[in-house]
Amino acid sequence: MRTAFFLIADALLASAGSAQDAVPVLAPAAVVSRFAADEAKQGVAVDAQYFYPMSNNRIGKYDKKTGKRVAEWEGPRALYPHMNSCVVGRAELVCAASNYPAVPMSSAVEVFDTRTLRHLRSVSLPPMTGSLTWIERHGDAWFAGYANYPEARGGEPGHDHRWTLLVRFDSQFRSTGSWHFPDSVLARFAPMSCSGGSWGDDGLLYVTGHDRPELYALRLPEAGSVLEHVATVPLSTGGQAITWDRSSPRILWSLDRQTKNVVASRVPVITPLSPAEPVRRNSEAARCGTNRQCPPVT
Repeated sequence: MRTAFFLIADALLASAGSAQDAVPVLAPAAVVSRFAADEAKQGVAVDAQYFYPMSNNRIGKYDKKTGKRVAEWEGPRALYPHMNSCVVGRAELVCAASNYPAVPMSSAVEVFDTRTLRHLRSVSLPPMTGSLTWIERHGDAWFAGYANYPEARGGEPGHDHRWTLLVRFDSQFRSTGSWHFPDSVLARFAPMSCSGGSWGDDGLLYVTGHDRPELYALRLPEAGSVLEHVATVPLSTGGQAITWDRSSPRILWSLDRQTKNVVASRVPVITPLSPAEPVRRNSEAARCGTNRQCPPVT
């Protein structure tokens, strides 16, 4: 069945070929470190000292220098059926969770203490088209990826990968905007969807699919509702959730679920497409900086 899905995906790639041809493919991201982690199945979060791999209802906390696990958490699968990714915000681990593969789709944000991995609170999100796979603060807003899948792989009828959405929320998780993904990226997602996303310090949004070892750099459009595909970067890992290391410039953390390895890679800098079309920095900071106080997740 997996082979059949990729045959469909390859057919879809042909329809988006002209759009993909116009997007540069950069040099591969260079692996700088690799660690084994039993929880490395869905995604990984990172701060200055630790990395946090997760697997549905499990989270590990590992020392970045030694790779030694220093804490772990496991919750009942009935309450935490599918935590797909987490991101560190101040002293909290903010995680995207859903009821995947159940339908109708529902999503929540689960918050943990990074020091102890104790579960702090849960925020049930309003119904949306899709299943929450990642969420991250960018400036004053939360941005979230909502995945849609084939019906045979846990999707809702009539909503395939083309319904994948980027949604912007305010601090109370009220939707304030949404964008579709460009055909050139959707073709690479097919037949699955967007598994990971993280804002770079360059103001670009970097996303991954479910399987392909590729990182897609996107930016918000000046007009319209479709994201712009800026560049593609080959990765050593295949899809799943990602996160930027805010303590090390251009270091991206990802995982290889086949080997249960967490990988840190150095991503090449995205250069301007042309002198007339520079990579524009978003007017908001890529994350909450020293001049901006981020309210906690409530």
